[in-house]
Amino acid sequence: MKLSLGPVLYYWDKEQLGRFYSEMAALPLDVIYLGETVCSKRRAMNLEHWLGLGRELQECTQAQIVLSSLTLVEAASELSSLRRLCDNGQLLVEANDMGAVQFLAERKLPFVGGPALNLYNGHALAQLQDCGMIRWVPPVECSAALIRSILDQVKALGRELPEVEVFAYGHLPLAYSARCFTARAENRPKDDCQFCCLNYPDGLALSSQEGQPLFTLNGIQTMSAEVTNLLADYAGLAASGADLLRLSPRAQGMAEVIAAFQQVREGGAAPLHVEGCNGYWHGQAGMLRVEEVGLC
Repeated sequence: MKLSLGPVLYYWDKEQLGRFYSEMAALPLDVIYLGETVCSKRRAMNLEHWLGLGRELQECTQAQIVLSSLTLVEAASELSSLRRLCDNGQLLVEANDMGAVQFLAERKLPFVGGPALNLYNGHALAQLQDCGMIRWVPPVECSAALIRSILDQVKALGRELPEVEVFAYGHLPLAYSARCFTARAENRPKDDCQFCCLNYPDGLALSSQEGQPLFTLNGIQTMSAEVTNLLADYAGLAASGADLLRLSPRAQGMAEVIAAFQQVREGGAAPLHVEGCNGYWHGQAGMLRVEEVGLC
């Protein structure tokens, strides 16, 4: 299986992004996603900056470079930016909302169907393939059994399978809202947030009243409290039909994460236990570590 580096979901400044991608360029990645997917107010990098970074990475790495679109489009200005992103003329696009799908389909351009498109059956996949989708990233709550069932439906329709890219590491993006939770946590209005997401390079931890880790807040995005980690499930990932494993960037330790997946990809034994949750993959509550509760 190939390894992909998902788009950075947090708000990092331009210098931090530059350092991060300089490090990632030297690592054994097959696909690197660039771009802002969460909040249009995060302007440390504009479209031209992302395209320039993409060109630089293409010169120093063999990885395929993909440009990811915004997930929640709320304003005419964001729609205009989305149109320009789809018209970039250089990089494959990951469509994270149906507006991007429409723009790309009108232009007869191939694209990656991102996890926020909420595709849950073979008929939906086939329809998006007719629009140009060549790679599918299932919603993060999909289990191995559900993914296999969806791909079987695609085969039954007489269609070729798209590439399948499974979210295998990182805080799971669960939901998006018009409200900015990080700004609210700092008692700021969304329109005057002072870019406070910069204070939380791995998101803002949210616990229940009992002190149990519950979610991670990332601007308008709600994420899982724990990092999902499917390294111990590597054999099951291959059996499910996964072609790529998506590793979602974190502020620290990504080189070590990639090295661990690379070691298993090269034939090393997968660990029996890893830090992180894997409940969704086994059809259970997402926050579970199924090995600990005897469900695997």
